[in-house]
Amino acid sequence: MAGSATQSNATPQVVLSARGLRRDFGGFTAVKNVDLDVHDASVHALIGPNGAGKTTVFNLLTKFLQPSAGTITLMGTDITKTAPDKVARMGLVRSFQISAVFPHMSVLDNVRVALQRPNNLSTQFWRPLSALDELNDRAEQLLAKVGLSKERDAIAADLSYGRKRVLEIATTLALDPRVLLLDEPMAGMGHEDVGVVSALIREVARDRAVLMVEHNLSVVADICQQVTVLQRGEILAEGDYATVSADARVRQAYMGSEEG
Repeated sequence: MAGSATQSNATPQVVLSARGLRRDFGGFTAVKNVDLDVHDASVHALIGPNGAGKTTVFNLLTKFLQPSAGTITLMGTDITKTAPDKVARMGLVRSFQISAVFPHMSVLDNVRVALQRPNNLSTQFWRPLSALDELNDRAEQLLAKVGLSKERDAIAADLSYGRKRVLEIATTLALDPRVLLLDEPMAGMGHEDVGVVSALIREVARDRAVLMVEHNLSVVADICQQVTVLQRGEILAEGDYATVSADARVRQAYMGSEEG
């Protein structure tokens, strides 16, 4: 395990925070006493061996699970008991929440549909399809941002797996999230697509926070300013990649796993 993302000297604002986060399932504690701070304009990775509790933490933060104990705040507002749909409207968005990648629609139309909610068009069913034309400029901007302009008229089902994941990120960005949660964004990708999506995530994090679960430690080393390592539902180590990768406990936890 080697390498580290470049860090800024200034500490960005904390936009998502958890304190004493715990989740019990019957007699089993999946997450215990997790404290987490996610900063604006940065990429924060949540890593750990299989069964470490990463997905449970994601589900707690996005309110798909209610914590057994602890608090969660979003931009200073306590969201511990807030419903997941309201949390999404507040700016905390997980990619699958709006999985608006419709396979038989064009790339452009996928993004236009995703733009309906923040533009108050999602419930106006009586409006003609041409009403979406007003979203074209913003949709084109998003496609340019993620590098999909050339595929604007392609049918989503015809895209490669990696490009579909890029389209999913574009539809997520259509909600203009303040905090973007990505669950294993590189899973199943070839080397070329990994490079494209890594660059995209780095660019996206210029003006928002990104928290991601990721098993590709080379990606984590390359783009993440902060890394939290979980083991058996508890935080094992935290810091930049160079710090956590030098920790003997982390090396032990990953023994027999991909080291990137």
